[in-house]
Amino acid sequence: MIQLDRLDTTALSRVRRSIRALESVLVAYSGGVDSSLLLKLALEELGPERARAALASSPAYPAAEQQAARDLARSLGARLIEVDTHEVELRAYRENRPDRCFHCKEELFETLAPIQAELGLRHLAYGATADDVADHRPGHASAVRRQVRFPLLEAGLDKAAIRAAARELGLPNWDKPSFACLSSRVPHGTEVTPQILARIGAAEAGLLGLGFRQVRVRHHGEVARIEVAVEEMARALNLRQQVVEAVVSAGYTFVALDLQGYATGSLNRTWKPQSSRTR
Repeated sequence: MIQLDRLDTTALSRVRRSIRALESVLVAYSGGVDSSLLLKLALEELGPERARAALASSPAYPAAEQQAARDLARSLGARLIEVDTHEVELRAYRENRPDRCFHCKEELFETLAPIQAELGLRHLAYGATADDVADHRPGHASAVRRQVRFPLLEAGLDKAAIRAAARELGLPNWDKPSFACLSSRVPHGTEVTPQILARIGAAEAGLLGLGFRQVRVRHHGEVARIEVAVEEMARALNLRQQVVEAVVSAGYTFVALDLQGYATGSLNRTWKPQSSRTR
């Protein structure tokens, strides 16, 4: 169940003022609710010439997510720039330690900085939120290091407030389930490879095709541990055979349903520094 705050008009006004002060900006855009709200507000405050959007593609992001992001950017009237990032080729990223997201954001911001400069835009911004401060978000350290701006966080907006604002402003994805890159499904210490990411992506696509709304396929070698929202668990059991077929056809040998249900960052509980797992 998505939690919504009442629309905080004061905080939203703070975001708008912060964006206007940027004068011009390149928004690191993913199609998620946070970056979509940031982009919409930037377009409203600065216009499509001074507020541009950049969408990064890599093996860590499913094609369907990328296409949905393109479609939304087009509907907002944004001028979208698409780039390829190569974080999966970085050793520090493939090693998949708890700082993996730092190296991902480093690759993203390093890729976008020359584009920002070429377009003559004063700032680079991304959709960090107030919730990110208390969570394990090593990627945010990269943003701080590179002086990337984060107007939603600066205004104190958390996820619930952002969804409320997105709904009020008519964004069609205001209730979009949270999404993280496919690498977040791989336990820390297990190497991230394009092959593993493709397997996870295919398994999740199969489950989403069965109508599940919030899905994670956690990779444990030949075992796929499926997380769905607690309210969808009975349905997963009722569709047991279709679920198994969808996941096995993606390349897994064993299929498990996690009875604890979907939880963000659940694999953070598995990290042991001495681990030498490589599968």
